[in-house]
Amino acid sequence: MQNKFSNAERAEILTQALPYIKKYNGKVVVVKYGGNAMIDEQLKQQVMEDIVLLWLIGVKIVLVHGGGPEINSYMEKLGKKPEFVNGLRVTDEETMDIVQMVLAGKVNKTLVNLIEKYGGKAIGLSGMDGRLIQAIPMNEELGYVGDIRHIHIKPINDLLEKGYIPVVSTLATDVKGNTYNINGDTAAAHIAGALSAQRLILMTDIAGLLRDKDDPDSLIREVTVSEAKNLLKDGSISGGMIPKIDCCIDAIDKGVRHVVIMNGTVPHSILLELLTNEGAGTMVTGDKK
Repeated sequence: MQNKFSNAERAEILTQALPYIKKYNGKVVVVKYGGNAMIDEQLKQQVMEDIVLLWLIGVKIVLVHGGGPEINSYMEKLGKKPEFVNGLRVTDEETMDIVQMVLAGKVNKTLVNLIEKYGGKAIGLSGMDGRLIQAIPMNEELGYVGDIRHIHIKPINDLLEKGYIPVVSTLATDVKGNTYNINGDTAAAHIAGALSAQRLILMTDIAGLLRDKDDPDSLIREVTVSEAKNLLKDGSISGGMIPKIDCCIDAIDKGVRHVVIMNGTVPHSILLELLTNEGAGTMVTGDKK
């Protein structure tokens, strides 16, 4: 097969990435990884390779992951039907056991293993470890679904300082030791805020925020917090995008510089976002002062 690019063209591409490598070297970037981007094994491996590449050029990556499809699969094997209210999983005691087993066990350790396979250094954590994520019950209807009250960020900072990639599953505890299931985007926003991250990347299965949800070409490349709130008020943002935009606004309010919603099923989308001028998806920024 003939090479698509000449050596000179490849060198030019790498040179163009240099300003972005400088920009993010030593900076914290939180990546929320989940959903359809986790289902395809080839894509999963590619995402982990990209994570390792960013780590190797000096980006302090924190990987926060969900695992909804895997949880659903295990529940169905055990004869339980997944239930959702407003996009949140109804989590009784038995379901909580399954969530903990899948997220803190299978999914977390699989991602750690892949990162290590591609030359990175990773350690898996759950929000239960070191009381990293502390929560209270959200409401009785949802059962063991938590509302975050505090992030004890020291375990993550300790790992970053020692050169590891923290891989965090979205579980939490309360002061009594009860365990809670936490929405992945919400957990990532709180963690990114506690770290004052340079960027939070929310990987989803759509291109980003669309002016017309049925038109992929209507992508909004950049939006401020005030503009996003106006789009929420006038109904331009609807359905499953509402909680994602709320998480973006929350993260900016907590001190994150920029938040990006992008299609994680596009190959190398993280690299396109961080190391090119065009970026990928929709960037949410604070209001210009």
